Amino acid sequence: MENYHSIVNYLFNQFPQYQQLGKKAYKADLSNITKLCKLLGDPHNELPCIHIAGTNGKGSVAHMLASIFQEAGYQAGIYTSPHLIDFRERIKINGALIPKEFVIDFVNKNKNDFQKIGASFFEWTTALAFYYFKNQKTDINIIETGLGGRLDSTNIIDPQLSIITTIGLDHQNILGNTIEEITREKAGIIKNNTPVVLGSQVTGHLSVFMDLANAKNAPLIFTDNIKIETDLIGNHQQYNGSTVFNAYQALKSRYNLTTDHFKTGLKNVVQNTGIRGRWEILNEVPLTIADIGHNQQAFEFTLGKLNNTSFKKGYFVLGFSNDKDIGSLVDLLPKNMNYIITQPNNLRAKNAYELKNIISNLSIDSVFENSIEAYKHARSVAQKEDLIFIGGSAFLVADILAEFFPG
Repeated sequence: MENYHSIVNYLFNQFPQYQQLGKKAYKADLSNITKLCKLLGDPHNELPCIHIAGTNGKGSVAHMLASIFQEAGYQAGIYTSPHLIDFRERIKINGALIPKEFVIDFVNKNKNDFQKIGASFFEWTTALAFYYFKNQKTDINIIETGLGGRLDSTNIIDPQLSIITTIGLDHQNILGNTIEEITREKAGIIKNNTPVVLGSQVTGHLSVFMDLANAKNAPLIFTDNIKIETDLIGNHQQYNGSTVFNAYQALKSRYNLTTDHFKTGLKNVVQNTGIRGRWEILNEVPLTIADIGHNQQAFEFTLGKLNNTSFKKGYFVLGFSNDKDIGSLVDLLPKNMNYIITQPNNLRAKNAYELKNIISNLSIDSVFENSIEAYKHARSVAQKEDLIFIGGSAFLVADILAEFFPG
């Protein structure tokens, strides 16, 4: 039997994966995932699900919800992407990663049939998640879209509740160049007679949601911001928590959820689910923070948070994926930081020297094509009262976490 490492390499390399290749790996079609699930006995049809789409906040909202259900005593499955250190982070039940042996057996049993269909990395992983959750008889499953909504592989489920967290410019080369076009793609998860929670940051083009919801008799639930307490750091988590509150309200009768489940769940998200990379403090001295936010909306939150963080001198270890509209982010980069330019260790990375030219008006400390060397340099120059911030790409954060902070 093949070992786990070789199986994961097979998944990463045998088929196109968006994490590495970007648009070339995106299949705008649900036919493959439908065929895969049919081979598995259509496990998705037996799963009680919550479906989440949005430009930002999907992962945080998913983990908050999972934590609430865990506090209520349920087996909560969660399917998110991308992973940061271990592929199995994508598929968890009550914070526990899917066992390596399950992944190995699943791939070995289905390799021949799935190859004939030409399944992509994400289609493989989605089918695995559905099959695993059915096998483990989970009570609830929080399913995050990988990209967009309408044509995302997860969109074959029939959820009890749909959630759209935010709408912003991201992945324009696939989802559309305007907010309206992206809104239509995200709104594609709306199902017949299924309530839809819209996050408080979903503004503009509400008519798109209203028209589609009316056509499908899907009640729309609009989110008002409320004050919540959570162990996830950042002002933006108040918006995510408000969205989760409305989801909790919509489902509390069905699952006998209480106010205590809600409050305790939000206070124990990290402990219950193992979520990482959301304004994660890696070191106290020097203060070292990593955040996976990677688009305009996320950078606005990051800038606000950095402006309220005290430090003597700041070092921003910065890298992007090549498909980002970096020009739109330049004005959001803090002016009081020294930039250590680098690139994530994958095929989609924006070359560090090209990035240097784009942000040449900022204070650039150094340039490294190797992300590990970039972080080592930051540690060598930062003094105890300084700040090291790692961001721009989830994949850059993943590089650093895997090498220095595996957990």
